[in-house]
Amino acid sequence: MEVKNVMEEFVFKHLDKMINSDEKICKCEKCRIDVAMLALNNLKPHYVATDKGNIYTNIALYDKNNEVDIMCAIGRAIKTVGDNPRHAEVR
Repeated sequence: MEVKNVMEEFVFKHLDKMINSDEKICKCEKCRIDVAMLALNNLKPHYVATDKGNIYTNIALYDKNNEVDIMCAIGRAIKTVGDNPRHAEVR
């Protein structure tokens, strides 16, 4: 197993559902990735390198408090990216 940040899985698990429910944000791939990066930069990373570590970390991250933190970080990132998109395309 290679080193991975399990938090990425959790962010992407909620990302599309939250972006699609917000009518104001652009849904292009660039904005989607910007939201993910901004949310991940504001969440504590959880790196694992073994299957056992992956299992323990996944169990810990499924706690409701962690899920709320993840969803709040994504929500803030959606607001920031929606207010300041990095592309010139018309939404």
